[in-house]
Amino acid sequence: QETLLESGGGSAQTGGSLRLSCTASGFIASHWCMAWFHQDPGKEREWVGSVTTDGTTTLADSVKGRFTLYRDNSKNTLHLQMNSLRPEDTSMYYCAATLGMICYVNDYQYNYWGRGTQVTVSS
Repeated sequence: QETLLESGGGSAQTGGSLRLSCTASGFIASHWCMAWFHQDPGKEREWVGSVTTDGTTTLADSVKGRFTLYRDNSKNTLHLQMNSLRPEDTSMYYCAATLGMICYVNDYQYNYWGRGTQVTVSS
């Protein structure tokens, strides 16, 4: 059974850092496009960034220069390093995976989802 498990969320102050991790089970994560989304209550999920099977990463403009996305293939894990955090980064963050060479920004293109991890940034 294919599953994704997020970890690393929590609380931080403005300007602080957190590292989110997403560990895949039941499939080889490096063979899939992997992505992070976030979702606020009552709103749709928004794409944060994704990494293709060849390691190419793309990030949303709102997090460029602050967040870094990278794989640890030895641990079948995707990381989201979040630096220079802002209160507006407060959200529930979800990891997602889709089979294929193309990564999408639309959540409906993704086959598997984790349960999410909460990030709260205080001013």
